Amino acid sequence: RNLPQMKSVVQKQTIPALLSGRDALVRSQTGSGKTLSYAVPLVQSLQSVQPKVSRSDGPLALVIVPTRELALQTFQTVQKLLKPFTWIVPGVLMGGEKRKAEKARIRKGINILISTPGRLVDHIRNTLSIAFSAVRWLVLDEADRTLDLGFEKDLTVVLNSLNSTGPARQNVLLSATLTQGVTRLADVCLKDPVSIHISGSASSDATAPAAVTSDPPPLAGQSESFVVPAALKQFVVVVPSKLRLVCLAAFILEKCKFSGDNKLIVFVSSCEAVEFLHSLFTAVLSERPANHKLRFLRLHGNMKQEERSEVFEEFSGSGSGVLLCTDVAARGLDLPQVTWIIQYTPPTSAAEYVHRVGRTARIGGRGNGLLFLAPTETAFVTELANHNISLSDMKLQDLLSCLMMDDTYKGRGNYHSQVTLEQEVRERATVLQTDFENFVHSNAQSLQAAKKALQSFLRAYTTYPTHLKHIFHIRSLHLGHAAKSFGLRDAPQGLSSSSGPRGSRGPGTKGPTRKQGRKQAGSPKKKKKKQEEEE
Repeated sequence: RNLPQMKSVVQKQTIPALLSGRDALVRSQTGSGKTLSYAVPLVQSLQSVQPKVSRSDGPLALVIVPTRELALQTFQTVQKLLKPFTWIVPGVLMGGEKRKAEKARIRKGINILISTPGRLVDHIRNTLSIAFSAVRWLVLDEADRTLDLGFEKDLTVVLNSLNSTGPARQNVLLSATLTQGVTRLADVCLKDPVSIHISGSASSDATAPAAVTSDPPPLAGQSESFVVPAALKQFVVVVPSKLRLVCLAAFILEKCKFSGDNKLIVFVSSCEAVEFLHSLFTAVLSERPANHKLRFLRLHGNMKQEERSEVFEEFSGSGSGVLLCTDVAARGLDLPQVTWIIQYTPPTSAAEYVHRVGRTARIGGRGNGLLFLAPTETAFVTELANHNISLSDMKLQDLLSCLMMDDTYKGRGNYHSQVTLEQEVRERATVLQTDFENFVHSNAQSLQAAKKALQSFLRAYTTYPTHLKHIFHIRSLHLGHAAKSFGLRDAPQGLSSSSGPRGSRGPGTKGPTRKQGRKQAGSPKKKKKKQEEEE
């Protein structure tokens, strides 16, 4: 009852191919309904097995996904499909859960096993009762994201365990983007696959272009074109660093207070920044009586699994609100009726941009995306254009002008008739910025949280890939202005070399040496991401 009634294009192309027994490489835009495209034929195949499947058969299907939230969501989808087939038992393994309880479930028997890679490898090495001798299906969902997070070695362990024992199986690899890593993985685990590429709208409109071939997938290049949902409107706003915080706040107020019900997801670069923005906006924006409907939630990899699940469920079920998150939520999750995706911190690639905006305009719905860029970062628009992604300009003045609708932010001074609308808007923005700074400096705890968030932002800024360094370089940041975007009145003195930019960034602020900068920038990004998303 809760599953989509109309099949999407990817489902119409993929389900018949999988029911025919073929291996498949499915490339389709995020939000197109890929989960059901493999779950339906998988369940159909297992329910028809004679004699009937029993728990004691152990895993007959293995589904590997990159993150805990996607594992849980996939498990819930499979559960719904299995309602008529009570003899087939699904189960989920993921970081954050108690290993002892998972071992007990494995011993009792799980037929459709959904897992994150790291936790599955943990059980392969430490749980004697886990066996893959009967596995008939292997599904690698969101394969590109799994590789991005550094799980390639874990996938090798899993594939070796499957290949060392068990019958012939049907293999499915699904991805929103086709990277060289995904192509290599397809070569290893797929046998004579049908290649399905959906390049149009995710809706159930059968006229959307699709390609089904038996040819091997082409190698991906840097200039690979990406497909975003047809009903997605994409915008970019160029914002000086010192105005970033008030611009984000003004946009949230406009969409959640003055424009009716909207659901927003705001992507930032670190767990510390999520925590900082959550406490700041809750205290300064939500606490005002006129803003009592404003609801801020947070989601990042340092939260306990139980808390992450609660936030995911609450935001999924709400009709409005703001979810502040890291890229832990950027892939595969189906969060209903999200109307705006705000990329407050720019993504590290065009592929990551596509994964983020895929949280809206899902399965034919409508949605909007807004990318924040600093004046020094505007060349990223050209980088996206090289990947067939075009953005419309949103004016900074238009974004801030909603502050005119709330006299809470009216300037303290007496205005003469000559004051222009633009000057009045900037004055109100200054009032809001001052409110933020007053909160940050009101106690040692909030001040420390702001400094930690700034440091983590600077650390993340050093991790942009080499081919984007001309756009996102730590040397181009003005530390004093960046500090303003975290509610700090001045650039902190003596930022540690492990978090500050290379070289001095503002009056009286000593940055690390070039050698220290190199050392700090050398920490493996994939390892950091993998730890955040699964552990």
